[in-house]
Amino acid sequence: MNKLTINFYSLLFILTIGLSSCFQNKPLTFEESLKQIPNVTVQKIEGDTTYTSYYELYFTQPLDHENPEAGTFKQRVLLGHYAIEKPMVVEIQGYNIWTEKAGELSKLLNANQLTIEHRYFKNSMPDSLDWQYLNIKQAAADQHVVIQALKKIYKNKWITTGISKGGQTTMYHRYFYPNDVDVSVPYVAPLNFAREDKRIHQHLATVGSKECRDKIYQFQLACFKNKKEILPLAKSHAEEKGYSFSMGLEKALDLSILEYSFAFWQWGGIKCKDIPSTNANPEDLFNHLKRVSGMDFFDEISLKPSLAFYHQALTEIGMYSYEVKPFKQYISYNKDLTFDHVFPNDPIREFNPESMQKVNTWLQSDAEKILFIYGEWDTWSATAVNLKENTNCKKFVNPEGAHGTRIRHFPAEMRNEIIKTLEEWLELPIEN
Repeated sequence: MNKLTINFYSLLFILTIGLSSCFQNKPLTFEESLKQIPNVTVQKIEGDTTYTSYYELYFTQPLDHENPEAGTFKQRVLLGHYAIEKPMVVEIQGYNIWTEKAGELSKLLNANQLTIEHRYFKNSMPDSLDWQYLNIKQAAADQHVVIQALKKIYKNKWITTGISKGGQTTMYHRYFYPNDVDVSVPYVAPLNFAREDKRIHQHLATVGSKECRDKIYQFQLACFKNKKEILPLAKSHAEEKGYSFSMGLEKALDLSILEYSFAFWQWGGIKCKDIPSTNANPEDLFNHLKRVSGMDFFDEISLKPSLAFYHQALTEIGMYSYEVKPFKQYISYNKDLTFDHVFPNDPIREFNPESMQKVNTWLQSDAEKILFIYGEWDTWSATAVNLKENTNCKKFVNPEGAHGTRIRHFPAEMRNEIIKTLEEWLELPIEN
């Protein structure tokens, strides 16, 4: 082998090593970066097509973040990816993940979106429903783990948001981890101070016009007066739908009638003029009742996916009860009716108000850059956050708005103020 041949092979070896080194050091693709996150499985899926790409992630989370030996569960997370340099909106769910679509804030900010399912719901259910690990502190730690993992990839502004119980969960997460994100926007999120918060009753006694409240009450009275004729209709309806009630058919009907006023103001889809008159026939009364306050709300099978919510409501985050006194002439219950019927075979759950008291104290003093959205007539606005002297957060109430209130539903002047606040807090321009 001559010298020229040796030099050729030497050069070839050097080039091979160099090229190999280059390939080894090439930057990771976005998907490879996701797969580098510890204790996460990643799958690219078909999601909201407005994003560049869409992923389903499962985080292996400890049941008890303070005691890893207690076991683990898989938590479902969705990621709609636009670009690394875009902001990140985190949709914190209070239940399961309802949709893969971009939320209102994600659209406003042209942002990436991370959607986190709540522990103990649907795809994020532990093998065993050990209720001791279902509390706001453990759930907030779940969300903290997810957010911190993705913050290693996304370096722009971070915003958390959630609707209803998701809005509550957004508050709780921010209480435990105030520095995880830059801004939070809870929608229609109650902050209850009791197992059955009496402010709900006060709201229902004063909301809207007296004329409308009276018409609602008279409709409920008409249902009770005609209960003997309505019961067979309810029975046929339940059989047709396959409903079963742990409390029995008659009490389920009573609960539906009592729920009517709450549901009417919460959802706002029915106008006062649409409420049947007091001399309407039983069939018309029942058809209207099930349209506003369906009996499926008390059906055992329908309740199962939400057992985790009711456990939290009755032990830590609060709920409401049904007033029986206004209808005492027609029903024989000795006290207001609660949601203990959800767990008919369990001991009565005890409520600890300490968590909500601590969250409220924090909101009055130390919370920053939280923008609360409410609807004026929404029943859950009865227990809306009261910011008092805290000027580092803001609260906007949509006039006559219901539980479906979003930023886009506000009058133009208020909507512009909301957008301006977000722009200032995030230091980002927003196309309104």
